[in-house]
Amino acid sequence: MARQPDGPPPPPVVQRVRLRYAKRGRLRFTSHRDIARAFERALRRARVPMAYSAGFNPHPKVSWLGASPTGVASEAEYLELALAERVDPEALRAALDAALPSGVDIVEVVEAGAGSLADRIDTSSWRIELPGVPVEELRTAVATFLAAAEVPVERLMKNGRRTLDAREPVVHAEVSTDVLGAFGTESADACAILDLVVRHVTPAVRPDDVLTGLRVVADLVPPVPPRATRLAQGALSAEGRLADPLAADRDRDVTGVPPS
Repeated sequence: MARQPDGPPPPPVVQRVRLRYAKRGRLRFTSHRDIARAFERALRRARVPMAYSAGFNPHPKVSWLGASPTGVASEAEYLELALAERVDPEALRAALDAALPSGVDIVEVVEAGAGSLADRIDTSSWRIELPGVPVEELRTAVATFLAAAEVPVERLMKNGRRTLDAREPVVHAEVSTDVLGAFGTESADACAILDLVVRHVTPAVRPDDVLTGLRVVADLVPPVPPRATRLAQGALSAEGRLADPLAADRDRDVTGVPPS
């Protein structure tokens, strides 16, 4: 019979809350492991009444959902906390936001309703800024990429190099520019923008995989490192829109019953 740890069992979970946070500025270069450590310290500093797992090595019950890659910013990262005491979501947001380093910002906290948050997220919307890349050159490369049936790219993973299809999960790709000269023409300071909608697959196809695909099909090589930002995550509708994964939780009334 397995030996049980001494002392009483941890308090039960009485509330679950879901958070959307942003990773901005220089913090985009922070790894997910470092972000998780920053959250652990912030939870202690803000005195959040976390629920803990049982056993000889209890740990706070935190569920992460599809963290963004190191080197990219994000406006839509999600996690779920299990709490041993009830809290006011807005008070928790303010306290945790104050305890986190600048650049990791708590955007919203809602009480969790029924269903899994992971089941509400299957797609991401990305914006990639490519300074120094002519807009028309990017448009041509994207059109070639979208016309391809398959775009194999290689990525180095823990178990060695693996070939991925960068084309299949890309649902939508559109090119624009953020600075225009007179009469709508491209100015010398214009920055080409690539907006992507990418389904979540295993292994995940990331913005850098799509950029590698553009190099493969059109020899597009940005002169300076691109800047990628995840704008949103959610479930992709038949109309091509991303549903807000916290909407069902946010719209619950005070009795906890979703509106009819």
